[in-house]
Amino acid sequence: MPAIDDVIKNRFFVFICGCIAAIAALQFGLSSMAGFVSSFSPLLFPTLTIFLLVFHLFIACFMAMRYWCDRRRLYLVALAFAFAGSSCLMVGTLSSFPAWFELYQFTDNNYNDAMIFFMFRHLMMAVLIIAATVLYTLRHQPLSRTIHLIVIGTVAIFTTCMIILAWCYSSHCTLFGIDLVDNETRQFMMLWDQVINIILIMIWLVAFTTMMVITRLRNLFWVSGTFLCLSYLVSLSILLFSGQVEGLGWYQARIFETTATLLIIFVLLCDVFSLYRDSNSRYQQSYQNAIRDALTRLYNRSYFYDALKQALKTASDVSPVSVIVSDLDRFKRINDTYGHLQGDKVLQFVATLLTESVRPQDIAARIGGEEFVLLLTHTASADAHQVAERIRVKLNGYDRATSNNQLPEKISISMGVYTATSAQVTEEECVERADKALYQAKETGRNRVVVWQ
Repeated sequence: MPAIDDVIKNRFFVFICGCIAAIAALQFGLSSMAGFVSSFSPLLFPTLTIFLLVFHLFIACFMAMRYWCDRRRLYLVALAFAFAGSSCLMVGTLSSFPAWFELYQFTDNNYNDAMIFFMFRHLMMAVLIIAATVLYTLRHQPLSRTIHLIVIGTVAIFTTCMIILAWCYSSHCTLFGIDLVDNETRQFMMLWDQVINIILIMIWLVAFTTMMVITRLRNLFWVSGTFLCLSYLVSLSILLFSGQVEGLGWYQARIFETTATLLIIFVLLCDVFSLYRDSNSRYQQSYQNAIRDALTRLYNRSYFYDALKQALKTASDVSPVSVIVSDLDRFKRINDTYGHLQGDKVLQFVATLLTESVRPQDIAARIGGEEFVLLLTHTASADAHQVAERIRVKLNGYDRATSNNQLPEKISISMGVYTATSAQVTEEECVERADKALYQAKETGRNRVVVWQ
């Protein structure tokens, strides 16, 4: 446990240092930008809002797809609704800038509405992110379909209520009303500065702490989520000291939020790449296990026949396909005398020798107990005979000392060769004819190579 605690502490330390560096770099960049630009264009805020809306839609779709692929990740539903609801509320924010596409015609902007949608968006996202973090603790629990439906329904109702309330409190509806910004002076009202903004900061602080404690930053996904909470804390803190909309802090907060969200998308894409790489690695490992012999790691019988079938489709006089079937002589005596463990070492040694004796494009396979086969493409009968003879002589030259104790005694091998020069020959006929040549080698004294005539 002490070692695990140290790892977690180091992880937290690195994360905090990274966040401080990232926030400082962003803030320095924004300050530098403000120093070079005398005033920001009125187009900037709605344009950044559009970018942010698209980014949040992308993240919402990403979360939904991950949940669809793995239903154990119920917490992703809350995150998907958080970003989807955020996108909907940003549509409301854009509605507060009815003439944003008409350059320098911003007299009808309703900044109070923009802050109302902003307030409900942050409240909704913070609550849903806290809910997602709590649901993360149930990822290993066998949750029924009913529980999934209840959670999805509850989250959907909550998100819908937040969107409806935001619309009702805005100027689009006369049922409720709340003043956060004076549209005439563009100053933040006391309700925003001293109450709502502080409450939102506290809620995001709870979300940040909850995520740190529960997830312990186990992977890149939760690192990006925790950084998102921190970025919202910074954005709200900037607005806390800005005093008014259309000021430097107003644009800094939105630029920071957009940039931080873009960084999170890059992190999520890295997470996707990592998942793809791990999945591809597991697939390749599983595929290799399916086509290879477990003991010798040569190709198995099924893969050999499939490869031979494909090779025979182009077999001709100018592109011959040779098959070499081989069998260790008196291998049963090795098992009976030295044991099956030693017999396995002999098979592994022969498998290595076969692999090293052929070209990379050729195939060495184990199709029986001590029976091996080689598939040599673009190899004539005489060349295949030379390959087989070279293997036979090399194996027969090894003894216990030269094989690093893998061979208990001298081992010999008998081999049969058949070369197909027509696509009309089937894979079964190829192996059968090479087998007949092998039997002839066995019957004429073993430890020899015979070419099928």
